[in-house]
Amino acid sequence: MANRIMLNQTSYHGAGAIAEFVTEVKAHGFTKAFVCSDPDLIRFNVTARVTDLLDKEGLAYEIYSDIKANPTIQNVQSGVAAFKASGADYIIAIGGGSSMDTAKAIGIIIANPEFEDVRSLEGVAPTKKPCVPIIAVPTTAGTAAEVTINYVITDIEKKRKFVCVDPHDMPIIAVVDPDMMSSMPKGLTASTGMDALTHAIEGYTTKAAWEMTDMFHLKAIEIISRSLRGAVENTQEGREGMALGQYIAGMGFSNVGLGIAHSMAHTLGAVYDTPHGVACAMMLPIVMEYNADCTGEKYREIARAMGVKGVDDMDQDTYRKAAVEAVRKLSEDVGIPSRLEALKEEDLPFLAESAYADACAPGNPKDASVEDLKALFRKLM
Repeated sequence: MANRIMLNQTSYHGAGAIAEFVTEVKAHGFTKAFVCSDPDLIRFNVTARVTDLLDKEGLAYEIYSDIKANPTIQNVQSGVAAFKASGADYIIAIGGGSSMDTAKAIGIIIANPEFEDVRSLEGVAPTKKPCVPIIAVPTTAGTAAEVTINYVITDIEKKRKFVCVDPHDMPIIAVVDPDMMSSMPKGLTASTGMDALTHAIEGYTTKAAWEMTDMFHLKAIEIISRSLRGAVENTQEGREGMALGQYIAGMGFSNVGLGIAHSMAHTLGAVYDTPHGVACAMMLPIVMEYNADCTGEKYREIARAMGVKGVDDMDQDTYRKAAVEAVRKLSEDVGIPSRLEALKEEDLPFLAESAYADACAPGNPKDASVEDLKALFRKLM
């Protein structure tokens, strides 16, 4: 079987990297940008750090900000209409996963208008053409949407999120500048960071994992584990580490998939509007315990990457518990709750069915039934 790796054509990393995107715009001969960025980033002048550079160079752009934290079908459809009216020929996505997911869906539909209903993009859609060129500028350290072929859209009518997996949606350029992330509040830093850790651990243990992606994921676990606490305290070292660690995790999981921690988190987000990173963080140790007996020796390497000492002297049961506890402790240290107050027993059947049908579920190392998923959700109560 052939293993495929897809990454950006070009990516820039490090403090001050944002200045490089203007060079790329000129090199590609782009004429007008459709800037996707959420209202809060515009309000707090984060988006302006990019648009000011466009202004300085006399480069045309139009801003689109009808973007929710969990982007909806309606956000995408209004964005498609706005793009058509703008005369733009490329997209700049500024923000976290919400801005980038919206940008990807818009770009795909502009190039493949037969999918304008949005719902038909769920799963691996048979699009024919690459999306409108996207330059991705992340302002959160977590989703790694700037280097993945995935995006997630919320269907409000059906109370569910759906995952879209499409090689045609990859941003051609990623500019990963930790300075663009320095204004993130503590709670957002913590939740997006735990999302990144979930990407790395699920990607490492998924059924499709292989040597190259294992390399990415273990390094990502190591960097995230040593950096997240500092990032929450807004240290430069912590911010720089998280910017790099979350991107490396994206290099891996985008190519091999995830597992039920993500399928369950998607469902919690759709039903209760739980922030995605918080939902991932709550589910991750619970799912790790469930998966442990199908992971071979991988939890020893997870524990090692998270800084647990003496793992080579531990038996299998001990290092598996150590890995789970290291994850649980990191989540606790950065202020993530372990229980979801909104969760109700009567919601469990719908939650479990939705998680079972989610595109991330088949990659889980251990097959989970609807009843298994109900039991796992119940652990959050």
